[in-house]
Amino acid sequence: MDLPLMIDRLRSYVEDETRTGDATALNAFADRLVHRYTELGATARRVPSPTGDHVVADFPGQGALSDAAPVLFLAHHDTVWPIGQLAGAMPWRLQDGVIHGPGVFDMKGGLVILETALAHLVGNGADHRPVQVIVVADEEVGSPSARELVTTESAGVVAAFGLEPPHPNGDLKTSRWGSTRIRITVTGREAHAALDPESGISAIDELVDQLIAVRSVVARHEHVLCNVGTLEGGGRTNVVAGSAWADIGFRFMDPETESAVLEAVTALPALRAGAVVEVKVMSNRPAWQPSAATEDLLAKVVAAGESIGQEVGGAAASGAADTNLTGWLGIPTLDGLGPVGKGAHAVHEQAVAASLAERAALVAAIITTI
Repeated sequence: MDLPLMIDRLRSYVEDETRTGDATALNAFADRLVHRYTELGATARRVPSPTGDHVVADFPGQGALSDAAPVLFLAHHDTVWPIGQLAGAMPWRLQDGVIHGPGVFDMKGGLVILETALAHLVGNGADHRPVQVIVVADEEVGSPSARELVTTESAGVVAAFGLEPPHPNGDLKTSRWGSTRIRITVTGREAHAALDPESGISAIDELVDQLIAVRSVVARHEHVLCNVGTLEGGGRTNVVAGSAWADIGFRFMDPETESAVLEAVTALPALRAGAVVEVKVMSNRPAWQPSAATEDLLAKVVAAGESIGQEVGGAAASGAADTNLTGWLGIPTLDGLGPVGKGAHAVHEQAVAASLAERAALVAAIITTI
């Protein structure tokens, strides 16, 4: 594996900034991926989506396994970072063997790892199953436009692997908590805050009380994470706010808890006469729970790692990703084949440079042995 070439490729990907929802930037990057995958022998295409197109690529198998069921790799090309982050708080730099920059860890490093492994296989002619690749454009907001695509395209695959970051020690991820985003929207009634406050209904006050009620629901259940990520409402201090909304992210260890919490939250009544409260599910990825099938797959990956002198481990994870969908469907699934590093969604995001080549070698070994 040519590490300097991988680092150069990663830099070019990071410098092509792709914030979730920026369709123009995401589609331009998708074109790059389609071109690259086609160069490597795949049939690749963009799958249209209003907020940014997804990419699907099908690589033929080789030798005795050319007609076997395919192995699936899941990735995404969106990041949480706004355009301009690279020129501001997070410039690209390689220092003491560590790469810094927006998206190096989550997850453009994973994209480089995958294409390097595929190029290696094309070059050495090793027998392997067909390989299917899905690169999603809105993973960072729960893949609302890609869920059906992942579900449909994963039918019939023998196993699924994610290119998300691994655990801090490099272990792969063998299960994930479920993730659901909801939006609570409150409609009140505007009025002059000093001259006629009694005729108004404060949407902000109602929303604050709704969020307290949500916390009360969450407190009744174990193994639930809840984060209010966005708040917006009102306009002026002399006007009773007529509208407000909040986006909330939940994490659930199991589907039973998810159902109970969401049922309770969506049933919360308005606390002020005349206020209207609406709750909408924005995205959902169900819990991917531990299974014997995944343990068997991990054993095969451990063996693949041993064949190239790498020690591979696995453990459960609390964060969600598109592998939730394949794991939930019962497909043997592992995630965390991205580079070792830290700082996902933080300004100190970084990846260990040497791990790019190590992970590419592991991915190539997986493809030729699964």
